[in-house]
Amino acid sequence: MSSVVLAEHIAVISAGQTVKIPASVRKMLQRVTLDAYGLMLSARNTDYIQAIQSSCVDHGGTTAFGHGSRFTMQDAVLINGTAVHGEDFDDTFEGTPVHVSSVIIPTILAIAEREDLPPDKFIRAMALGSELICRLALVAPTAIHRQGFHPTAILGAFGASLTASIAYGLSAQQAASALGIVGSMASGIIEYLAEGTWTKRMHPGWAAAAGIKSAVMAKAGFTGPRTVFEGTHGLFKGFAHDSIAPDFGHLESFGEEWISAGLAFKPYACGTMTQPFVDCAIQASKILSTGDIREIHAHVGEGTVHRLWEPLDEKRNPSTPYGAKFSVPYCIAIGFLDGKAGLNEFTEDQLLRDDIQSITSKTNYSINPEDPYPGEYVGWLDFVDLEGKTHTIKQACLRGGKQEPMTDPELEDKFKNNLMFAGLETTDIVSAQERINHLFNPKNNIRECVRALANIGEKP
Repeated sequence: MSSVVLAEHIAVISAGQTVKIPASVRKMLQRVTLDAYGLMLSARNTDYIQAIQSSCVDHGGTTAFGHGSRFTMQDAVLINGTAVHGEDFDDTFEGTPVHVSSVIIPTILAIAEREDLPPDKFIRAMALGSELICRLALVAPTAIHRQGFHPTAILGAFGASLTASIAYGLSAQQAASALGIVGSMASGIIEYLAEGTWTKRMHPGWAAAAGIKSAVMAKAGFTGPRTVFEGTHGLFKGFAHDSIAPDFGHLESFGEEWISAGLAFKPYACGTMTQPFVDCAIQASKILSTGDIREIHAHVGEGTVHRLWEPLDEKRNPSTPYGAKFSVPYCIAIGFLDGKAGLNEFTEDQLLRDDIQSITSKTNYSINPEDPYPGEYVGWLDFVDLEGKTHTIKQACLRGGKQEPMTDPELEDKFKNNLMFAGLETTDIVSAQERINHLFNPKNNIRECVRALANIGEKP
């Protein structure tokens, strides 16, 4: 590695005006904002969002979208980020799984609601924060998961910090300090997997809140370590398993080219690596019936086992609807039986279905040493019928991802369906889409656009 101090290097590039934001990145930002806003409102009536709202003891001037009350900025971004990510239906980065919009969109909307941000600063803050999250994910792929942490929780805090630093106009020195500060705020373990509890849902919102706080602290003069990434006690020493050596070249080349333009959009409301297996199951349902199946065998990437397959008894019989989202056996069953895996397919009632349990009980796995995870997300299922014949079905990529991107009409349909799920009328849905588009028109006032979005679908 070179002698570059990475946080300082990133901060200098971000504080300058020389980085050009490609049209492809601008388009990506508009698409993820649309997707995130729909998800934000779709989760507004859930028990976990209601619980967070009830925990907010102070009032403020920042919007939790879809709700009638105003909150402190920290509480609002916690609610908004949790809502975007709560059903695991948000975008993902394929280089190694990390979620971007659930961190960046709540961060920038909260700041833009209160500050009069010029359109170019609004875009630049979103773009560079998103790019940092994706590049951090490539430094040591899978190592953060292996260490027991959620990459979005950890890496998202740094992306939010950079977004907030740019939005608030911090100097390069201050922005480097903000990145150092947020390293001591980043948190989020993946023990939620044991029982399907709610903590993963809150990770992006907490990361967004930490990012904003680190930036305002740095602007006020608080200092943080510039060597937060590569230092002896830095990010990748504390949060990443040492079996995977970090490649800091991905941070050294920050600002030279863009990798975040290819974020993937999920067709199904479940964990990223389960998606190709849902596709396989849907294909299988066209040639087999439930009564034909003796066994289902999945060939999987080794890095996915501890999150999606073990403990196998729990994955075959998920304790909660949220846990079912990270159970490949359950996702295979729901895809095979229902032909879909949307917001309505992960409920308490679904967990009790005998036909689902009949399929999950027959599902096993083995590690495929040639599986391309984390570089690619693929599905491979062998269905063995009652006569012993094996029907092999494969899905070569993550649909909605870089090899098979979601089209604009498909993304708009997802957006509309999510807002309908939230109880919005057609006129509000059309208005919401128009106002999101207005955010990306350089002739419009950003603060006015955000405040207009805040008024849509508000509960009394």
